[in-house]
Amino acid sequence: MIDDLAQHRVDKTGYALGTTINLTTFGTIDDSGVNEAFNLIENYEDLLTVNRSHSEVMAINHAAGVEAVQVSNSTYELVKTAIKYSRQDFGFNTTIGPLVKLWKIGFVGANVPSDDDIKERMKLISPEDVELNDNNLTVFLKKPGMELDLGGIAKGYIADRIRDLWRSMGIASGIIDLGGNVLLVGNSPTHSDKRWIVGVQDPTSDRGETIGNVQIGECSAVTTGIYERYLEINGKKYHHVIDPRTGYPLKTDLAGVTVFVKNSIEGELEAKRLFFAGGPIPDWGVGNDDLYGAVLIYKDGSFTAIDVNVI
Repeated sequence: MIDDLAQHRVDKTGYALGTTINLTTFGTIDDSGVNEAFNLIENYEDLLTVNRSHSEVMAINHAAGVEAVQVSNSTYELVKTAIKYSRQDFGFNTTIGPLVKLWKIGFVGANVPSDDDIKERMKLISPEDVELNDNNLTVFLKKPGMELDLGGIAKGYIADRIRDLWRSMGIASGIIDLGGNVLLVGNSPTHSDKRWIVGVQDPTSDRGETIGNVQIGECSAVTTGIYERYLEINGKKYHHVIDPRTGYPLKTDLAGVTVFVKNSIEGELEAKRLFFAGGPIPDWGVGNDDLYGAVLIYKDGSFTAIDVNVI
């Protein structure tokens, strides 16, 4: 039986954060929820983007080696979280900006840099050289040329903020799809068991082709993969997931990792933790009730499911 909420829904699609955004609210024909969410996305993109010359994060980057920059509370807290996890050295590194700008994979001018250029940029990849001041909400990059890039964490943060917004508006159920990052709010109104059905992308096929589905309650499903953005030269593919420890695209047998978690920002980080590990991590998720499970898909088409059933 389909919930009455499903009889009333609002859908809106747009382009932001470098991807196609799809938002759906259930239980209302009022479009204020999706409209306010797109306004929120636009505001956060203005603060956090590094793909324009002006933003709060770009102000930090422009002042590298010169002075600390005061930013808004939301930008500061996100940078602080990104630095905390970057210092764990599992692969995620928010100071990777100089390498991303060097390779430009997924952007105009993508190329394979020289070893010397990569070595020079590697000197700037150092989360230990970021100075944070909680009292003044300032961020200081100690070395000239350092650059923050929050692209590996910002979507998760923004998805969580949209969920907060919808809850404050009394929206009980909805879908936040930020492209590779899906946050399912509340119960599914279209299935009698109230669970959502999430398709796990088959990285060897076109977008929308899945290896199977996972039935799950309210959660965020976040994917890290190497199959959509890459540079191909002389038959060799260079994917966009740069390993900050080597300066080159990560060498891995994995094609994609999808994690199922409570909060989307944690999904961003844990998907990368598993992806950079190259496979399952012993005791991953043990003692953390916010981590529900994961599916790791390999280049040969095989997959491993952790604490979830793929049907």
